[in-house]
Amino acid sequence: MRIVVGLGNSGEKYVKNRHNVGFMVVEEIIKRYVASPHVSKKLESILYLLDKERILVKPQSFMNTSGRAVNRVANYYKIKPTELLVVHDDIDLTFGEIKHQFGRGAAGHKGVESIIEALGSDQFNRVRIGVGRPQGPIDVETWVLQDFSESVEEVQRIVERAAEVVTNWLRENKIA
Repeated sequence: MRIVVGLGNSGEKYVKNRHNVGFMVVEEIIKRYVASPHVSKKLESILYLLDKERILVKPQSFMNTSGRAVNRVANYYKIKPTELLVVHDDIDLTFGEIKHQFGRGAAGHKGVESIIEALGSDQFNRVRIGVGRPQGPIDVETWVLQDFSESVEEVQRIVERAAEVVTNWLRENKIA
């Protein structure tokens, strides 16, 4: 089984925020598959079952408490952390840079930190999407909760590229 978790914040005011790029990637993948949303209050998530072996998840808690929902999903489906891929924004990467990695620390990302804490492991896959660092006197929290300043087309291109990385991972036979 393979589960992809896109990180973001629920609610209309967050839809175009840098912090919601994980949700954007999940939504892009859904365009390529036929998958209806299943809202689970018990799992605190919206789930999209691509088939019985592949599931996309959008936690419905706020970003910084994503771990609780991810842990519930992992326990419900009885998966190991290695069967999980988390998609999230990363200010340490330049805008548009994408990295697929396994078994890293949180590097200050509170959503990832919450997941590591809840799972008791950092042994899961991650797709980090560069949103760049703030320039000037703006703190990181404010920066990631702002809409992208880049064009809609530029943002869509990185979302599509990240969705391709995730889709390739979903197709792989072996689990890291």
